Amino acid sequence: MWEPLRVRTGMSSGTMPGGMCLLLLPYVFGIASAHSPKESAHPQNPASKSLAPVPLELGEIVFVIQSQSNSFHKKRAKDLEENISKQAAEIGKKLPKVLLLHEVAENDGSWTVLPVIPYFADNYGRNSSWIFFCEEDTSVNLRKLLETLQRYDKSKKYFLGKALYDEESTIIHHYAFAEDPTFFKYPDFAAGWALSMPLVRRLTEILIKDPPSSDFTIDLKHEIALYIWQKVDALELTSVPEFCTEDPKSPKSSECATTFTNTLPVCGKPVKSEEIFVAVKTCKKFHKDRIPIVKQTWEKNVVHLEYYSDYADPTIPTIDLGVPNVERGHCGKTFAILERFIKSNPLHPRWLVVVDDDTLISLPRLQKLLSCYDSNEPVFLGERYGYGLGARGYSYITGGGGMVFSRAAVKEFIGSNCRCYSNDAPDDMVLGMCASGLGISVTHSPLFHQARPADYSKDYLSHQVPVSFHKHWNIDPIKVYNSWLAQDKSQKPQKRKYTKEDL
Repeated sequence: MWEPLRVRTGMSSGTMPGGMCLLLLPYVFGIASAHSPKESAHPQNPASKSLAPVPLELGEIVFVIQSQSNSFHKKRAKDLEENISKQAAEIGKKLPKVLLLHEVAENDGSWTVLPVIPYFADNYGRNSSWIFFCEEDTSVNLRKLLETLQRYDKSKKYFLGKALYDEESTIIHHYAFAEDPTFFKYPDFAAGWALSMPLVRRLTEILIKDPPSSDFTIDLKHEIALYIWQKVDALELTSVPEFCTEDPKSPKSSECATTFTNTLPVCGKPVKSEEIFVAVKTCKKFHKDRIPIVKQTWEKNVVHLEYYSDYADPTIPTIDLGVPNVERGHCGKTFAILERFIKSNPLHPRWLVVVDDDTLISLPRLQKLLSCYDSNEPVFLGERYGYGLGARGYSYITGGGGMVFSRAAVKEFIGSNCRCYSNDAPDDMVLGMCASGLGISVTHSPLFHQARPADYSKDYLSHQVPVSFHKHWNIDPIKVYNSWLAQDKSQKPQKRKYTKEDL
């Protein structure tokens, strides 16, 4: 049963003790079928870009920063909040409200936005005209934004953003609009996006009666646009030229209300290679075709790496953890890796990275990115998906793009009673459920990717410095690695060979 999230009002949470398994009896998962879009004619957008009959005041805009609770991300969101407030003080009589999305609701699913839409309608529906969403790295020119929103009639239903589209149908969007994927537009969150208050109120009415039917949240920006299109009279995203992902230093940025920093976050010296341990999950049947790809691409940038298989092959070498190979899930193998990292690793590296044998990853970029995180905190990092978040479900890091754990996080997982209910349980989902019960924040980075570059919009990838992609299906993985991930020229690290005494 779907229900709006409980917002932070000072009341008790209402979640189960430990935060686990009300939605699912101990580690029993129900997998919903993929959601298929309805067929519809291609309608025209309501109302043209005419001047709004009533002037828009700055105080009529509610800013929602799509924030996270991890200390690094929280600080970035707070910095943006201060910047918006500072600009507002210079130009407005009434300051706008600025909200951090992770603070709006007590439940884990606030990041999926739709469950908190009723909160925005109830608390800001009378005195506000727009809800403007942006990411923590989005730069906002408040004067330009006010000027831009002024062009759209605030009394009508509007869904504004920078339009993305698929050039070919993709699994991450359940192959929606397979006949013409370019037809359907969805917003690039990095450029900011906005809902007019009439649309917010209409969505609230619909959400109460007809909540999202899919249990899974995979690509939020596409899923929000699809829900609006399906439920609100085929209302399409209106593309706004001033919502940009140009770099703030670009000459083109002067025409933009929003810009986006197109560089990798770096908060100091990159984490040393010696501080990262990489675990590759494989099995005997993939030793000859997948492992050579790893060795030809990213393995050269790793100091500490082990291949875990169902068969000990000394030519690679691989390690047999004593866990039988299964066709899917691999939960037993992953938990054995976590235990080995804590109990049998003499080097005590600060970070563990668990990847599939068909994951392509840039370790030099990951080293830079990890400079922003504190390994003394329980960090669980990667591409975030969600399960059952409309009904007190949980978030999880999807395994194919790579799961990054601080040593502190691994200790909490292994020190708890949380374990797999079977060897072939979905390891990433079980870990997400465990994290929810332990109060460990699932930290999202859009730089990790569960799918191939071809599965994402070109415009979306154009302002990224990606850390990983996944799958060798229907591509040349070496070419993909060289094109997307190998630009960092790093000195080859010296590998450490383990002895029996070490282990």
